[in-house]
Amino acid sequence: MRATERTDQERARQVAAAADRYRATSDERSAVERQMDAGVPFPDSQQALAARATRLLDRHAVPAAMAVEAVRKEPLTTPETYERILGVSTELQAWSFLPRGARAARTVARISVRESGRELPLGTGFLVSPSLLMTNHHVLTDAEMARQCLVEFDAQVTVDNTPQPSTRLELDPDAFFVTDERLDFTLVQVAPAPDGRPPGETFGWNRLSAQPGKLVVGEPVNVIGHPMGRLKEIAVRDNMLQVRLDDFLHYKTDTEPGNSGSPVFNDQWEVVALHHSGVPKTDDQGRVLRKDGQVWRPGDGDDAVDWVANEGVRVSSILRHLAQLPPDARSGPLADMGVESGLSPGPTESAAPVRTPTGAVPSTAAVPSPAAATAGTHTGLRAREGAFGGERHLVFLHGRSQQGKDPEGLRHEWTTGLNQGLVRAGLPPVDPADAWFPYYGDRLVQALPAREALPRATETTSLSPAEAVVPASPTARAVYEEMIGEAAVRWNIPPERQPDVERIPLGGIVGDLHRQLSWLAARSDLDAWTIALVLHDVAAYLDDERVRNAVLDCVLDTFPEDGEVVLVSHSLGTVVGMDLTTRLSPAPRTVHLTTVGSPLGLDSVYKRLLIGGPKRPDAVTDWLNAWYPSDAVTIGCPLADAWAGSVTDDAVINARDRAHSIVEYLSHPEVAGEIGAHLKLR
Repeated sequence: MRATERTDQERARQVAAAADRYRATSDERSAVERQMDAGVPFPDSQQALAARATRLLDRHAVPAAMAVEAVRKEPLTTPETYERILGVSTELQAWSFLPRGARAARTVARISVRESGRELPLGTGFLVSPSLLMTNHHVLTDAEMARQCLVEFDAQVTVDNTPQPSTRLELDPDAFFVTDERLDFTLVQVAPAPDGRPPGETFGWNRLSAQPGKLVVGEPVNVIGHPMGRLKEIAVRDNMLQVRLDDFLHYKTDTEPGNSGSPVFNDQWEVVALHHSGVPKTDDQGRVLRKDGQVWRPGDGDDAVDWVANEGVRVSSILRHLAQLPPDARSGPLADMGVESGLSPGPTESAAPVRTPTGAVPSTAAVPSPAAATAGTHTGLRAREGAFGGERHLVFLHGRSQQGKDPEGLRHEWTTGLNQGLVRAGLPPVDPADAWFPYYGDRLVQALPAREALPRATETTSLSPAEAVVPASPTARAVYEEMIGEAAVRWNIPPERQPDVERIPLGGIVGDLHRQLSWLAARSDLDAWTIALVLHDVAAYLDDERVRNAVLDCVLDTFPEDGEVVLVSHSLGTVVGMDLTTRLSPAPRTVHLTTVGSPLGLDSVYKRLLIGGPKRPDAVTDWLNAWYPSDAVTIGCPLADAWAGSVTDDAVINARDRAHSIVEYLSHPEVAGEIGAHLKLR
C-alpha cells in the first residue's frame, strides 16, 4: 500500500473517532453555549480559571497594572476576578504577539513523501526539541514510512509575498521514533543539517509544558500549518476552545487536510494541543454529512464535508504518555524537551534555573562548587590567524559562574547562539575558532576572598537566598544591598506596611533583602537564587580593587592588540567590558560594542565604573544593548535614558526557562545581524 493511501485510511479512522467524541459531548457543549449566550465569557471551572489567571500573571502576559485596573472598579467575586484578568489577556495583545508568532512559525515544517518519483505533501510537523519533530500518527505511521519522507522548513512567502527558499532535511527514525495510535502522535528525530547542526539551532523549537493553566474554555487558539500542502498559513484568533476532554480539545478554527500535525497555540504562543482532525457533522446513524445535508460518499472530496469543529490532542496527555516510557527511552532526545515537559532532568548550566522555594538548594548551575573553585586555572582562547580578514576581531566576554568550565566548550556555546541568529538574519555562520574568548572564570574565583568565592548556600539548605548569598565584606555587602534595593524600587515594590500585630522579624537588613528578592523573582523569569548570585559577583567585582584588577589583567592576556574589535559581552561581562575600554592599548582602534543581559542601567553599578559614570567610552563607536524585560538582571534597561552618548536598545523576547541565557540572546536575528554587519559577513 502506498504511503498516501495509508495516511488517508488512518486519517479516516481518526475522523470517525473525533466525530464519536463530538457527539458524546453534545450536552457539555450545549451547556457552554448557553452560558456564553448568557454573557459568561469563559464558562470553565473555577480551578481552571484560577490556574489560567495565575499563569498569565506569572509570565507577565497581563501587565500587573492592567490587571489591577481591571479588578479595582467594583467588588468582584473570585471567579469574576479571574474572568476580568482573562478578559484583559484576550482583548489587548502586547506588541510581542506578532514577533512571538513569527518565531513560533519558524518551528513548523511541511512533511512530504517520496512516492512514484514525486514528492507528495502528507501533513505538518513542528519541532519540540533541538532535534525532535512532532506530528500525527496518521501522518507518519511507522519508521519505515518516515524513511520515505522529508521535511521543509521556511516553506512560506516572504513579507513581499514571494516564495521563500525552503530548507529541506531528512528524517532519521533509526535514531529516534515513538508513535501512538490512540493519541495520534508521532515523535521522530530530524537529521542534522549539512553543517552538522540540529534543526532547532536554526529554526528554534517549542517548549512543551505539562503544567496547567495554558487555556480555558472560551479562549482563542491559533493554528500554523500547511493546509492541502500549500505554503505555510495561519488561522489566528477567530476561533475558541469549546470543550476540553481528558485527552482532547474541541475548538473552532479554519483548518484543512494537510494541517494534520500542526501545533495549536494559545495567545502566548505556547503549544496547547496537536491538531489531528476535523470534526464532521453526522446524522443519527453516525454517517458524515455534506454541506447540502446529504450523506457524504467517498469521492465527494473533503471540501463537500460539513465540518463543524476541530479536534486536537492535549499536549499534557502526550507528555504523560512519554513520561511512562522506559527510563532508557527518556534519557535520549526526550531529555532535551525542556524543564516544563517533565521529561528533562533539570536546567542545564547554560540555562537559568527554574524557581525554587525559599530555603531550597538551587541548581548546581547557580552555585559554584568547591571542586570548581579549586580546579586548575583555564586560560583564554585566541582566534586563529587571519579570521575576518585579519582586520576585525570578534571577542566574546562571558559573565559569572563559568569557573571550572572548558573555554573551548563555552566558545562553541556562544557561537552556536550567534549562528542561530545569523542564519535567521540571512547571514552566513561563523566558525568558533574565529572568535577570541578571554576567560576569567577561574581567576575571578581565585581572586575573591574564600568567604566570598563560595556563597554560603552550599553549606546549608535552611537559608534563603537573602541570607545565603549576602557578601561577607561589609563594603561589598553595602554595594549588593544598594543594587537589590534599587532594582526592587525600579520594579515598583510597594512600601512595607506595618503589621497590625507584633511578629518575629527576619532580621533587619536580611528581612528587607528577602522581601526585595522575592519581589524581583515574582516579577521576572529568574528565581531569587539566580538574581542574588549574579548581583553578588557584580558587587564583589565593583567593590574590591584587587579583584577588579585581577579580572581585567586576565582578560587583557587574551585580547586583540589592534584592529577593529566587535566586543560581545553578557551579564557581569558587560561590566567588565565597560571597564576594559579604559585599559586598552593606545593603538588606534574601533570598538563595536554589543551588551546583552546587562545590569549597566543601575545607578549603583554605573557610578562605580572606571569610566566614572554613565557615558559611552570614546573607544566605542557604536553600542547595541539587547535586553529581555523579564530578565531581572536587566532591570535598569533601556540604557538610553541614563547613558550619555548614543546607545541602541533592543528589547527581545527570550524563552522563560532561559531568560538570562547567552545563547537565547544571541539567537535573535536583530542582535546577531548587527554583529554580523560589523564583521562584514556576506
